[in-house]
Amino acid sequence: MSEITYDGIERLPLRKFTEDAYLNYSMYVIMDRALPFIGDGLKPVQRRIIFAMSELGLSATEKYKKSARTVGDVLGKYHPHSDSACYEAMVLMAQAFSYRHPLVDGQGNWGAQDDPKSFAAMRYTESRLSNFSEVLLSEINQGTVDWKPNFDGSLKEPKTLPARLPHILLNGVTGIAVGMATDIPPHNVHEIANVLVALIDSPNMDLDNVLEYVKGPDYPTKAEIITLKVDLKRLYCSGKGSIRMRACWHMENGEIVITALPHQVSGAKLLEQIASKIRMKKLPMVEDLRDESDHENPTRIVIMLRSSRVDFDQLMNHLFASTDLERSYRANLNMIGLNGRPQVKGLLQILTEWLEFRRITLHRRLQYSLDKVLVRLHTLEGLLVAYFNIDEVIEITRIKDNPKATLMQRFKLSVKQSEMILEIKLRQLAKLEELNIRVEKDKLCRERDHLEELLRSEDRFNILMKNEIKADAEKYGDERRSPLVVREEAKAMTERDLMPSEQITVVLSEKGWIRHAKGHDVDPNILSYKSGDNFLAAACGKSNNQIVLIGSDGRSYALESHHLPSSRSQGEPITGRLNITAGTSIRHVMMGENDNMVLMASDVGYGFVCKYDDLLSKNRSGKALLSLPQAAKVMPPLKVGDIVNDDILVITNEGRMLVFPVKELPQLGKGKGNKIINIPTVNAKARRGCLVQLFIVPKGARVTLHAGKRKLSLKQTDMDRFRDKHGQPGWLLPRGLQRVTSITISTLDKVSS
Repeated sequence: MSEITYDGIERLPLRKFTEDAYLNYSMYVIMDRALPFIGDGLKPVQRRIIFAMSELGLSATEKYKKSARTVGDVLGKYHPHSDSACYEAMVLMAQAFSYRHPLVDGQGNWGAQDDPKSFAAMRYTESRLSNFSEVLLSEINQGTVDWKPNFDGSLKEPKTLPARLPHILLNGVTGIAVGMATDIPPHNVHEIANVLVALIDSPNMDLDNVLEYVKGPDYPTKAEIITLKVDLKRLYCSGKGSIRMRACWHMENGEIVITALPHQVSGAKLLEQIASKIRMKKLPMVEDLRDESDHENPTRIVIMLRSSRVDFDQLMNHLFASTDLERSYRANLNMIGLNGRPQVKGLLQILTEWLEFRRITLHRRLQYSLDKVLVRLHTLEGLLVAYFNIDEVIEITRIKDNPKATLMQRFKLSVKQSEMILEIKLRQLAKLEELNIRVEKDKLCRERDHLEELLRSEDRFNILMKNEIKADAEKYGDERRSPLVVREEAKAMTERDLMPSEQITVVLSEKGWIRHAKGHDVDPNILSYKSGDNFLAAACGKSNNQIVLIGSDGRSYALESHHLPSSRSQGEPITGRLNITAGTSIRHVMMGENDNMVLMASDVGYGFVCKYDDLLSKNRSGKALLSLPQAAKVMPPLKVGDIVNDDILVITNEGRMLVFPVKELPQLGKGKGNKIINIPTVNAKARRGCLVQLFIVPKGARVTLHAGKRKLSLKQTDMDRFRDKHGQPGWLLPRGLQRVTSITISTLDKVSS
């Protein structure tokens, strides 16, 4: 509660004072600074700049004047704020790369797309209104708007401008208020005009019908809009969403040429982004960059490649995901409505509400014209009375002391008519002047009837609205610049993808030291190892493949192969890169592509098929892969070439062999798997046998079993004797071959063991 002291000073609690002060400030920023009005789509500073320029006579056909003159008028008459902020708002309306349809025609340095704020000072630049500004100003003196006093009450300024088209959608606007913001994208004039005409004919249209006309935003740039239709519909329904734009490019003489950048993306900044990646060796396939932009080609950035074998689409997708070649824009259709309140509106609501604004504006214009016609007709009728009774009028004028009152009484005239009669000059009493008055009266009567019919008939009124919208669209509209295209989501390449694909061999020692050597013809046994250490396992692959390591506990780990030390050294311990549980050791290593199929099994006779991708883990602690019973061991993982036709060959320590198709095993991501072969157990906790040999046999391959110096060669038909369903005990091998020490598999193109 406030109180008034004895000397007339009002006292308020500090909390109440600050709350009211901040609320008043917030409302001022929202209503009079940051948010546009739905009618003309302008914020107050923009409206005042346009109006001040029109008052200075700076139409599109007049000469340019110094921008400082305009800014001075705006500040001195209508907008007492910072001159730099006012000038920046003016510059924005003059930049063709910022506004879809610039409202100011500038001469001089008004900034560039690479640096929009590089414009010259206002004392150097000159400006005038553009042709498009007539959409906002052409009806301002036709009784279409309300006027209010300026900040000092010495002048009048319009509360809004009588826009003939929904400028709020055509140029869009951005602004930050207190607790709210607005980001309205620009649209195409023809699309908006067509949907307005359709809405006048069918006021009950829904959003789906509206989106048949309005395909999406239309920015000043020719870059592609790749936002999905469903996302655009969600944006136009709720008034909030996002829009993604992607640069346009094509191949030219083995080089990538970028011809259009997303809205407000700087070409210089983009070049620096790509050049930085080249310097950091994150784009090994790119040799150099060239900026060939000029007046004829505002955007022409050339990316030179090291080889014609580069995957262009993959490279561009990487650049889309990691540079400004693709950008997302927030859309928030927040504006001040006809009710004077800020609100986030959907597209259909904006169009419907603007049509209401246009109906009010057009009705006021027609009524204003009708009122002028009626006033003129009223005056002409009085003049005709004077011509019919010219002698009596002259006599009354000469004799009477108060001729105006006498004329009004004698001929039933109004004050206005009497004054006009008394102001007639002698040369206007000619017979020809009377004829001109009659011609003018007949013309005005026809105009009056036409205006009254328009105001009386809703159909005629709607036809006039539609015709004017179509005419303005034809005059000010152009073709869509930003094409709407469906594109796949861009994904950045990993460091592994950017590495050159070279053949390497990864070598693992018994004590867990790892390294890699170039080529696949490396003999790991001749490499040097630390004292007491020896070779354990090796895997061949490519330098951009990930390495999979399988621990004795059944967990899998992954490492980047290009990060490993060279074979010239003795490597480095795996424990420095991975968190391996105490008592666990790495027993197997393999390399492959993500879609390769792998057979995982334990020596207790269980296993499953999985993808190589299932073995990978980003965690230093790895991932649980193969569930192992107590004292069980992991068999070496095997690549499956053809999951449909390949066979699994398994031999136990008791000399039993089983052959069955790989496809009988399930495809899992992790777990124990299914029983491969039935191994008898002594009791529930102990087992009598285990797997000793596990191989993948391609279709038509020859298998040779080695047991010491004895060997047995098996063709495909011979192996059928050992074929059965998985999980069976298998068949006993011939005497002398029951302790198989190695297996050789021969195909037409290679031999493996």
